[in-house]
Amino acid sequence: MSQKNETTVLVLALLITLGVVGGGLWLFKDSIISQNQPNINSQSKNNQQSIKDRISFGEKTLIAGEIAPAKKEGVEAIAAGSLTQAIAPLTASLKQKPNDPEALIFLNNARIGSAKSYTIATSLPIGSDPNASLEILRGIAQAQNEINASGGIKGVRLKVGIANDDDNPEISKQIATTLVKNQEVLGVIGPNTSDATLAAGTVYTSGKLVAITPTSTSVKISNFSHYVFRTVPSDFIAARSLANYMVKKLQKKNAAVFFNSQSNYSQSLKSEFVSSVSLEGGQVSNEFDLSQATFSAAISVEQATKQGAEVLMLASNANTLDKALQVVQVNDKRLALLGGDDVYMLKTLELGREKAVGMVVAVPWHIDGNSSSSFPQKSRQLWGADVSWRTALSYDATKALIAAIELNPTREGVQQALISSNFSATGATGAIRFLGSGDRNASVQLVKIAPGTRSRTGYDFVPIP
Repeated sequence: MSQKNETTVLVLALLITLGVVGGGLWLFKDSIISQNQPNINSQSKNNQQSIKDRISFGEKTLIAGEIAPAKKEGVEAIAAGSLTQAIAPLTASLKQKPNDPEALIFLNNARIGSAKSYTIATSLPIGSDPNASLEILRGIAQAQNEINASGGIKGVRLKVGIANDDDNPEISKQIATTLVKNQEVLGVIGPNTSDATLAAGTVYTSGKLVAITPTSTSVKISNFSHYVFRTVPSDFIAARSLANYMVKKLQKKNAAVFFNSQSNYSQSLKSEFVSSVSLEGGQVSNEFDLSQATFSAAISVEQATKQGAEVLMLASNANTLDKALQVVQVNDKRLALLGGDDVYMLKTLELGREKAVGMVVAVPWHIDGNSSSSFPQKSRQLWGADVSWRTALSYDATKALIAAIELNPTREGVQQALISSNFSATGATGAIRFLGSGDRNASVQLVKIAPGTRSRTGYDFVPIP
């Protein structure tokens, strides 16, 4: 494709993005809301903002944008120490915006008042990736809401603290240090990315504080620490499923991979996919680094095609998704498309549209993937719409901490419970059990992009039976 044609494709993609308005599922919707919010993941901003300002139990909101008057009143009441005075305005705020997980967490914290409570916290990229953070917060909020509504953990209700780490490994470590020093905190949900989890994990390990990440998939996290667990399957599982689908179902054996060399997750998924394809009798003939300034979608696809590629595997992370979607546009349905879980975004449906139809993506969970689970119905009732795999897996991480706290409400007790071969909890995706490596013994769900109305883009991710 000529440079002129490639430019035309990019302009059209931009126009499509600008043309999509409103609607969609909560699993996608916040990405639309946050597109015009400033990215505060710059080093200067990070240096200016103290770690104390990044952590809240309800005394301040961490989510950017205009705060509703009722929510503001509730937050100010908590900040003033008037917890009972915060209940009515936060309740009113949730009636106006029922899909606000931060408000629900603050409300449940306020309801505890001065009574005894057990405390957990979560470390999320609220400033740099508000969409993913809100999805994760919904799972945590739902689990907290359920346990507190039922009387708590043996009569003691659960308090949740929220921290904004911007997916920055250094900030994640500083937040981990602060949470370790707070002896009331019995466990942590997060961080989000593998890079942040590996960095903060060293602090949680030395501080003997358990962290359960619902979204970090790098194989480096396996056997990383007896204090770091995850409810999401590793990249090894996702890569094997995609490679098997490529060779057995698509009957294709030659692939090109697009990845980000600056992302631990992306590197991990790429490496595992290359190995898995080889084990299936195929080969990866090309690897293209999306993080390179000189990267060209047109040149890369042309080169991959010339070297016999039949499949393009998108192992991009959130920071390189735009470049990966340029590949989708340029490919124009000529070669089959595969993708990792970071491709599972509204933006993929918005920009990919007809050219992305048929793309197969590996995700840990899909709301229509397990008809016997009660979680989809309960989450729809609470949030008013469908939720994503990030919500389901963060719900599971919180349920695991709740079960461990119930067995022994101390840091050591929580860790000992989770590493026990007898440990089990019930979550959105079924039984929660951890291997000795800290990994969860679970599979992934393959989904395919197809025409549909659910996301209001004209296209949806649908489970592959």
